[in-house]
This record gives sequence, structure tokens and C-alpha cells, in this order.
Amino acid sequence: MPNNNAQLEWQDGQPYSTSYADVYFSRDSGLDETEHVFLKQNYLKERWLVLEEECFTVAETGFGTGLNFLCAWRLWSECAPEIARLHFVSMEKFPLAYEDLKRALDLWPQLAIWRDQLLAQYQWLTPGFHQLKFNQGRVILTLLIGDIRDTLPQLKASVDAWFLDGFAPAKNPEMWQPALFENMARFSHAQTTFATFTSAGDVRRGMQAAGFSANKVPGFGRKREMLCGHFVGTNRPKLLADDKRAIVIGGGIAGTASSHALATRNWQVTLIERHSGLAQEASGNPLGVLYLRLSGQDIVLSRLAMHGYLHSLRLLQNLKLSKADHNPCGLLQLAFDARELERCKAITARGFPPELVNYVDAVEASRLAGINLSHPGLHFPASGWVNPPAFCQALASHENIKLVTSAHALRIERHGTLWQVWDDSRLLGEAPVIILASASDSKGFRQTSHLPLDPVRGQITTLEQTASSQFLKTVICTDGYISPATKGIHTLGATFSADDLSTEVRESDHSNNLAMLRRLSPELHQTLSSQAHGGRVAFRSTTPDYLPMAGPMLDAESLSANPPRHNANPESLPWLEGIYINAGHGSKGLINAPLCAEILACAINGEPVPVDRKLLGALDPNRFLLRKMGLKRLIQGLAAYPLM
Repeated sequence: MPNNNAQLEWQDGQPYSTSYADVYFSRDSGLDETEHVFLKQNYLKERWLVLEEECFTVAETGFGTGLNFLCAWRLWSECAPEIARLHFVSMEKFPLAYEDLKRALDLWPQLAIWRDQLLAQYQWLTPGFHQLKFNQGRVILTLLIGDIRDTLPQLKASVDAWFLDGFAPAKNPEMWQPALFENMARFSHAQTTFATFTSAGDVRRGMQAAGFSANKVPGFGRKREMLCGHFVGTNRPKLLADDKRAIVIGGGIAGTASSHALATRNWQVTLIERHSGLAQEASGNPLGVLYLRLSGQDIVLSRLAMHGYLHSLRLLQNLKLSKADHNPCGLLQLAFDARELERCKAITARGFPPELVNYVDAVEASRLAGINLSHPGLHFPASGWVNPPAFCQALASHENIKLVTSAHALRIERHGTLWQVWDDSRLLGEAPVIILASASDSKGFRQTSHLPLDPVRGQITTLEQTASSQFLKTVICTDGYISPATKGIHTLGATFSADDLSTEVRESDHSNNLAMLRRLSPELHQTLSSQAHGGRVAFRSTTPDYLPMAGPMLDAESLSANPPRHNANPESLPWLEGIYINAGHGSKGLINAPLCAEILACAINGEPVPVDRKLLGALDPNRFLLRKMGLKRLIQGLAAYPLM
């Protein structure tokens, strides 16, 4: 399997890259070097002491040992306003393995408080974007794992300070190219600064050509000179919201996650739910599985599955649900036929970290499951099950969230700069921002009636455990799933019935679930099929391309009346300014809805978005309308457009 971790030697107790034949930090003092080169020359202490904005973004080319991040975090905790958040975006082609990172950071015991928090979340680093949150979201680290030539162009952010790090230009010429400086300029504004340890002429000229001033100042230690400066181009600064009120419609996972993501950013959120409590629809099932279906290739569906899964794992790690509500017992996807076996082997060949997913034979699968299994498959050690109502409750339990229940939002109207939400005759709330997160009901408003959101019926089956089934230790999946018993009950499911709006629990669907169990494990089927059982019906919300909708809404009526050209400037399009949607998650709400909530919150609040722009375009809720109008090329352009 490929190994994307950094290849190191340890010289005098310090890490040395054998790939680049270079050191990660100064032999004299890496910590003092960071403070002189990056913190001092970007004037971070002076800027943070008088910071008025609620978000400050640092972008770094080369995460390495994480030393620069920890030093910036320490300074931030000392002098930044309590209400502000630090976004630290760092790119790394070859991340250090966990043990190497720990060994490197152990050199600085004065950073132990911050080091230990980083190490607690430093895991599962697959290629792509990873968002790690610390201090209840006051510090956010976004790691872009991969070649900077691929990852940096996919970033969507407004950067306030650049740490231009990475190995020396002579050692790593692929990075220090004009494209790097040009991309830096795209994300910079009039107050953006940069600093770098090098004073190489090519770097200075490249920065100047891209629109930065580049000045030589005294370097650190044995380096006589270094470069620093600021952006002198005309990019506009990031847009900030003055009125930080929002309304979220829908009390399931999508709605509570959207509310939580905004509330942690100091937004005052009104969460409207038509039922008497949270999680009464599909999010009300007694148990949900953290299930991701990967592909042997890097396709959009597979990338979304991985990003969403990792985001939910980290979110659950921070929420700290009780053991009764979240069990990371692991999950087995069994290769029950030749096609599934081929897929499992193709996924294994992609070289994901074994602590994330690994291939196991039938003997090992049986050991992990605690019962006899006849198929090999994929093991996801960190997966498991969650109680969705408890998940929703934890997400909504924030002082900035006001829950309004038994309130049926029926129409949305514009009133000045605000959106108003009404039932038949009662004003339920008003705010500049609305997020629609009520599954297929999200298309029940005039502004969203064109959205192709369709309900799909699903029925689960619950079965009392038996003397032998109680030994099941992991979730097992084929074309359905069975969970280990919790409180003496196994959950089995689920059916998938389009064009069926019946809420009746049917014996025929129980039979279908039991037939799936027979394919999954004849042994479990034999012992459980005669047990007393119950069930529950819920409706998933799906889209034609099986991808959710997450983003801002265009005015479909205005767009249809005045069709734009395929190369139109996104700013010229008729936006429903302030209306967003988080819906269409199908059976993947547990792993996709929280990530989509974070995407919306970051974009609304002018922060770096935690996924690449290509994935943003794939999730754009306007994609179906634009395709229908023959404007497919506009969709990726929208991904580069500021959402506020």
C-alpha cells in the first residue's frame, strides 16, 4: 500500500526530511525561529491586540511538525479577543506520522497544553481537506493534505496572513513557482501580510509580480536575510455580517447541525420545528449507523462520503455523547459477492490509513464481529452507531440557540433587509439569514418549489437479542445493516421505497429486512428471525444525482425570465440573498448533514470553507436548474463566488 507519510531521519534528536534533504526547523531553536520569522514579521501580536473582526485567517505552505500552528495558537490565546476565532489553514504533501509528530513536538515542553490537544485529533489524514476544532471552535485548523499545486487552487478563503514555509526553494522547487504566488494573491486583500524564512531572488520577484511588496529584513540565526511584506492589489476584503441573526427551519440532524455551526460562531439562531420536539422525522430512529460507501476511484460521491464521515467522527469526539448514545464499536462492510469483493480490494489499494479502513479476511471479520462470518470485507475501526435524537439534542443545546416547536413554517417573505418566516397568520421569526433544513419539505416554499427533493420511504426492524446474538460486537453491513444489541435490542434495516408515502409499519418490509439479514449472516438470521420485533417508518430526502444540496439559493423565477450567458459573472445573477439550504441527504444524514452545516456556516461567516471548490460545485443547490437551462458551466463558477 502507498505510504504518504513524511520519510524522516532523526539527527541529533531532530527530524530531517530524507525526501527533501532538509531540516524542518532551525537547528539553533525552531521555536525562536517561528516567533521571529512568522509571528513577528506578520505583526500578529500587534494586530490581534486591537482585532475588531471576529475571525482571523492564517494560511501556511507546509504544516510539517505543526510548530508554527502551535506557536500561533499560543500567541492567540494570550492576546486575541475572547469572542474571536483563529482559522489556521495549512497545506502538507507528506504529513508526519503520529509518532513522529509527537516526538518532534516533545522537544518543546512549553507547548505541551496545545500539543496534547493537537495530538488528540491528529489522525485519519487522508488526501483532501480536514477540519480540526479546538477550544470549543475558537481555534480551527484546516489541513489540506496533498500537493500544494492541487490543493491551494481548490481553497475558498480570505487570508489575513501568510506563513510561506516549506522546504527551501533549492530543495523543493516544485512548490516555489509563480502559480503559488498567484494563488496567494487570489486569497489576499489590502491588509494581508506575508513572511518567509527565505530571501531567494526568485521568491522576491515572484511575490512582487503577484502583487505583494517584498522586503528584505534580518533573518533568524544563521540566515542573514528573510522576506516579508503585504498585498498591494485591489482585492476586496472578506465580507462580514453586521446582523448575526439566523433562522433554521427543521429540527433533525441537518437543522440542529446548521444551528450548532452558526451558534458556535456567535450567531443568535432561532430553530423552528413543526413537531413538539426535535428529531421527530428520519432523525428520530433509535439508532443510526456511521456508514460510508467508498469507491476505488476519487469520485465526488466517494470524496463527500470520506469528508463527511471524518467530520462527523471529529464532531462526535468534541460533543462527547454518553456511551448509551454513541458506540464507536467499529463497522464491517462484507464483500458478499464478486462485485463487492472487487470494490473492497480497489479501496484497499488506495492506501487509506489502517486506523481508518483496512481489509480483513473472513476469519478476522468473525473475530472482530464476535460471530461467525463467511465473507471478507472492509473494517472501519472508528465507525459505529449513534442515537440520532441524542445527537440532535446535543447539537441544539447551545446558549445561542432558541428552539421554537409546534410551529409550521409555511411561507417566507422579504421585509426590507430581513427574511420573515410565517405560518398561516403568525410571524415565527425574522432574520437576514435563513437555512432550510427540513428534508423534502424544504421545497414547500415559493422560492424553492423547483428543487428536485423527493421523499423515499424506509422501514427499520427492531429485534430482541438472543443468547447467541448478544455476542455481536460491531455493526455489520451488506446492502443493509444490523447493529449490536443496545438495551437488549438489535436494529436492522432499512428498506428503500420510492413513490411510497405510507406511514404504516408493514410485515412485508420486516420480511425484506430479514431476507437481507440472511444474506449478511445466516447464523444471525436463524437465531433472530423468530424473535418478537417492532419497527419504525421514516422518509429520507433524495436528489436525482444522490448528492445533497448545500449552498445559497438563486431566484429561479428571475433566472428563468432573464437567462444569463454561460460565462456570466456570478455576482450578476439574481441571488436570494440570505437564503441557504441543507437537505437531500438520503440515508447519509449522519455523515453528510453536519459537514454541509459547517460548509454553510463558514461561508456565511466569511471563513475558510472546509471542502474543495470542486465538491462545493457538486453540492450547489442550483445545479439542477442551471443544467436544465443549459448553463452547466456556470456551476463551478458559483463555487468561487462569496456566499455573502
